[in-house]
Amino acid sequence: MLSAILTVLLQAAAGAAIGKMGAALGAGLAAIGAGIGIGRIGASAMEAIARQPEAVGDIRSNMIVSAALIEGVAFFAVIICALVIFV
Repeated sequence: MLSAILTVLLQAAAGAAIGKMGAALGAGLAAIGAGIGIGRIGASAMEAIARQPEAVGDIRSNMIVSAALIEGVAFFAVIICALVIFV
């Protein structure tokens, strides 16, 4: 009887540990994805500015809005992962 209870408790603890590991992996992937996305936006903006220097203002403002949206999504993903770990 006692061994069955201990087995259930150990399985529950292992499940919680796997959940925390998954949350940490998700936060890492969100940060990596945001970095790649913002890097591609910056590279594309620099290429567009090189092709049309007169459109610098429009390209820059669109780049900033896009980067802010990507950062917002990445921040949301990291917060959700933190909630999984601590709650």
